[in-house]
Amino acid sequence: MSEISRNGVSGGGQPGRIGIGLELDDIHLKILEVLRENGRISVAALAERVGISRANAYTRFEALRADGAIKRFTAEIDHVRAGLGITALIFVTVRQQMWKQFRAELARMPEVEYCAITTGQHDAMIQVRVSDVAAVHTMVTDRLANIPAVKATETVFILDEVLRRPYVLPSDRDPARDRARQQRRPVQEAQGDVPLGKMRFVGAAEGRAALRKDD
Repeated sequence: MSEISRNGVSGGGQPGRIGIGLELDDIHLKILEVLRENGRISVAALAERVGISRANAYTRFEALRADGAIKRFTAEIDHVRAGLGITALIFVTVRQQMWKQFRAELARMPEVEYCAITTGQHDAMIQVRVSDVAAVHTMVTDRLANIPAVKATETVFILDEVLRRPYVLPSDRDPARDRARQQRRPVQEAQGDVPLGKMRFVGAAEGRAALRKDD
């Protein structure tokens, strides 16, 4: 597969090696961008979107699959319509000698959509989707709490999923846009604009001066 990729490497971009040696170039990344929008797109339409021949698109697509860059295709569902309107993150502290048991018990819980081992205060983060709040309570108190490997848990409910992408790519970043954002930031802060998620405290003297101007 690496031979196929070398024959089709484009001049721009920095290639990256993945899987068994496929060189991931700009055209491969463009194919992955298009597939992110529509995983059921035809090869002919894919070739047109990327700007390459149909044969080239098919060869590169099959190379991405064979090399493992594309692992599988799946459907994305509306969890609320499927009856799973409650999403929660459960942070777990695991007894360090019992990781094998923790993994085995977790695999038997169909509510678990995602689990990751993390750094910080807790050892793992579990994302669950269930029908109601009571189901989360039951899972935490009756199931997780009864696993000897689990030392402690902390549960956080998700109120709104603001952004969820199927996957991200190195080509998603726009260096020119990032530089423009960095140049604008000092001007915005000087004008008093507060970035989202941050707080700006106004001193008492500054506040009194503003009141005097209003008078």
